[in-house]
Order: sequence, then structure tokens, then C-alpha cells
Amino acid sequence: MAYINKGATGVFFLAALVLSFSVVTYAQNGNGTPRVLAGEVRDTTYKNTDTILTLRQCIDYAMLHQPALNKSLINIDITRTTNSINLSGLLPQVNASGNLVHNFQQSNPNTTNTGVANTFIPQLAVTQSLFNPNLLYLKRSAPLYVTQAQQVTDSTKIFLVASVTKSFYNLLLTLEQINVLKEDTARLGKNVVDTYHQYKGGIVDETDYDEATITLNNSKAQLKQAKENVIPQYATLKQLIGYPTEKQFNVAFDTLQMVRDINVDTTEQLQYQKRIEFQQINTARGLQNQLVDYYKTSYLPTVSAFFNYNLEFANNRFADLFQNNYPTSLVGVSISVPIFTGFSRLNNLHRAQLQEKLIDWDQTDLKLRIYTQYTTALANYKANRYNLQVLKNNVDLASRVYFIVTLQYKQGIIPYLNVITAESNLITSKISYLNALFQVLSSKVDLEKSMGNITY
Repeated sequence: MAYINKGATGVFFLAALVLSFSVVTYAQNGNGTPRVLAGEVRDTTYKNTDTILTLRQCIDYAMLHQPALNKSLINIDITRTTNSINLSGLLPQVNASGNLVHNFQQSNPNTTNTGVANTFIPQLAVTQSLFNPNLLYLKRSAPLYVTQAQQVTDSTKIFLVASVTKSFYNLLLTLEQINVLKEDTARLGKNVVDTYHQYKGGIVDETDYDEATITLNNSKAQLKQAKENVIPQYATLKQLIGYPTEKQFNVAFDTLQMVRDINVDTTEQLQYQKRIEFQQINTARGLQNQLVDYYKTSYLPTVSAFFNYNLEFANNRFADLFQNNYPTSLVGVSISVPIFTGFSRLNNLHRAQLQEKLIDWDQTDLKLRIYTQYTTALANYKANRYNLQVLKNNVDLASRVYFIVTLQYKQGIIPYLNVITAESNLITSKISYLNALFQVLSSKVDLEKSMGNITY
């Protein structure tokens, strides 16, 4: 499935990319067949691959294979496991121990428990926490720690969607730029041939042929540079989505879907709570509130119940040690009250309250940064969209001028220098238009991200 070159319509199809941040499926031509963008890479490096990925498929692939995202997902499981470890103190704690003792000297060999040469005392101890301020704090904080880890994952996903989208369109525009340069090179090649025949026929001067050759060589150099740029751009996209380096793929886009999603509602109001950073600040505040509450209640006693069971074995002859046993058992409640801790509780509480104020200022600073990002992205979006329309008109004008100048030159009305100038203006306007497209697409991604509207 090779790249379909639309010639003069290439710029028209690429215009459908303007402001499109939507997820795409398969590209459509007029006959409903997929349109594949693979450029020269399709004819060289990736000519043996049949794998075609749309933007949606690239994002979906990244959600499964991107290393940073998978690490953040593992961190969620680590957080849950850490919570289970911290909360294990809420369950009964059972321990078994034993002491085997041989006495070299006996103070009273006639007693049962003292003065016996050999003793073995196994013990089973069970404790159950009834109230513990530390465990209460860990239990209340556990869900917030999980939420915090999940928000890190959400932030990673948003970054991936934005980065993959920009990289995808950057690659797409380079491939279209290659098409423009290929058309330019083909057109200049024909000019060189025509100029050569005119020179041999004595119609034009030799300098016209030389100038045509120079212009063709410059176009070839630009085309070569664009072709080489495609390889690292594919590598960048692979890195972002976690695609194996030894495998290759080509990209495709749906022009109809992009036309439907061409506009952005610039009147939508900024909502801070939609930003993942704002949600992370709220989670951090929740954790800090729990820490403040913990220090406020850390003066409360720690209460636990315990049960001990001892099975004592004693005998002067080691061989008869386990013939007789003397069991004992007890149950009770243990209470520990912190009376004076060197003012550490009060100082910890004061520090936690100060840290709580820091979070409040962090939120204020975040709001200011979000507003700046939003206004900057909105201004760039509007300016780039207007610039795109202007440059689109320039392409139309440059094409018309080049057509007229070429006819005038063939009729001997104007010198070849005018043709070179018109050709230069045409290729410059087309390349500028393609660059403007990337700026519009990039600014739309930034605008969607600044408003918290990127979904995954």
C-alpha cells in the first residue's frame, strides 16, 4: 500500500489537519479507500511493512506499551501493597517463641520451677490493637495515597496524548512537505529540459539554462533534507508510543473526520478543576489535613489487648524433659499514654499546619500558571489560525503568478529571472503554509491541554 500522491490537491487535503486534535480512524479518499501517508520512507526503509497506524491507534498503542505509563501503573499497585503493609497492624498479631535453658547450678533442686537443670518454655502471644492514633491516620490516608498514584498515571496519559499527537502531525506535515518538494523538483526538472532545448535553439541565453540547473539542484537538496528528517521523526514517534525499534509502520489520517472537528470553541470558560495538576494539589491538601489531624490526636493513648499462653517443661534429666508440663495462660489490656515528649507533638503539629499553608500558596500559584498557559495558548491558536488563512491565500496567489510568468517567459516577454523569482515565491509560500499548519495543530493541542480537555 504505497503513498497516494495527490499532486496539486496535496495542500488541500492537508488543510483538513487544521486544529484537528480528534482521534482518527482510517483515511478516506473520494472512493472511500484509506489514504496512507508514508512518503519516501514507504519506498525505502519501510517498504516491506503493511502496518498502518492512525493517530487513535498510535495513542492506544502508547497506552499499552509506553514504559513511563506502565511504570506509573505499577506504582499504583505498589501503593496499594504499601497500604496493606501499613494497615496490617489492625489485624491480630500472633507470635510464637520459646526458651530452652540448661542450668549448671541449681539453687534448690527440690522445687518445680527453680533449681531445675533443664527447662523449656514455649510461648504463644496474641495482641490485638484496639485503638492506635498512628493506625487511624494510616487508614484514613490510604485511599488518598491510591488517588495520588492514580493521578500521576492520569498526568502521564495526558502528556502522552499531547506528545504523540504533536509528533504524529509533525511527521505527517514532513511527509506532505516531501510531496511539495517532489512536485517542485519535477517541475524544475521539466524547466531545465525546456530551457536546454531553448538554449540549443538559440532562443534563450546560456545563463538561463545555468540558472534553471542551479534552482533544480537547490530543490533536490531541500528534498533530500526532508527525506532524511522523516527517519528521526518516525523514531521519535516510536519512542513516545513504545513501539519496537526493529519494527516499522506507516501513518494514515481521516480527512473527513478532521474536517468535522476543525473548530474549537474559544468561548469556553476556563475551569481550573479540570486540570490534573489542580486535582493533584487537592489530593496533597487532603493528605496534609490528615497529618494535621493525626498530630492533634497523638496525645490519645494506645490501647491493645493481649493473650499469652505458656507451656513450661522442666526436668533435671534432659531425656525426661518433655514428660511433664506446667501450662499457664493470661489475658489483659495494655494502655500506653504519652505524657511528655519534649514538645515534639506540638512542634510536629505546628510544622504540619505551616506545610498546609504552603499547599494553599501552591494552589494560588498553580491557578496563575494555568491562566497564563490558557491565555497564551488561546492567543497562539487564534493568531496561528489567522496566519494559516493568510498563507493559504499566498499559496493560491503564488501558484497563479507562477503560471502566468511561465507562460510569459515561454512567449519571450520576460527574462528567466522572473520565473526563478516566481518559483521561489511559490515553494516558499507552500513550505510556509505547511509550517503554519504545524503551528496551528500544535497550538490547538496546547489549548486543549491548558483547558484540561484532553481525554484518553
